Amino acid sequence: MIKDNVKALLDELPAGVGLVAAAKTRSAEEISEAAAAGVKIIGENYVQDLLRVFDSVKFPVSWHFIGHLQTNKVKLIVDKVDMIETLDSLRVAQEINKRCTAIGKVMPALVEVNIADESAKTGICLANALNFIKSLRNFENIRVEGLMTMGPRTASGETMRPYFKKLKELFEKIKEMNMDGVEMKYLSMGMTSSYMAAAEEGANLVRIGTKLFGERLSNAKSACGGNYD
Repeated sequence: MIKDNVKALLDELPAGVGLVAAAKTRSAEEISEAAAAGVKIIGENYVQDLLRVFDSVKFPVSWHFIGHLQTNKVKLIVDKVDMIETLDSLRVAQEINKRCTAIGKVMPALVEVNIADESAKTGICLANALNFIKSLRNFENIRVEGLMTMGPRTASGETMRPYFKKLKELFEKIKEMNMDGVEMKYLSMGMTSSYMAAAEEGANLVRIGTKLFGERLSNAKSACGGNYD
């Protein structure tokens, strides 16, 4: 099933749009099956899930962290992930920079924007995003490469388009500024319920879980909140 789902998704996605397999709670075997079918990027949104499967997946995939990252967990993943898609805190940025400096690594990162300004959701609010990105230029071991958003919990499919448009506008605005140390290369938005609308509005990374891996068993769900697929 996973093999067929991956093929269908890769055939459906427009050229230039990368597929991030949102692997929350999935086994190393499921992730390996997706990788064997052509998935190049695995997204994990819980540190414990990443640590559980990382050494067991032998395929040459890129690992993206796509969940809320706590400062005290940074040290556990900086040597493993190839990108952090959810940077939204100077405190976390300081820790990433410190840990990456120690291992001689420059961490590619996307800034997570809370595009709907929802009080209960992570991400930098739209009004503060530009200043936050400017402040990240002070960290030599972090390289900002784009933006990411979740969108409002109550929206899906076509109702997400206005939010995707807003983030795309910010993406283009920052790109035109040509800031040193900031590259608007990736725009990560869209999940199982909204990935085609996101791609049509300019996303070049989409994060898909359920449509790729199938529905999760209820007893396999994490106790943590959040919907990243």
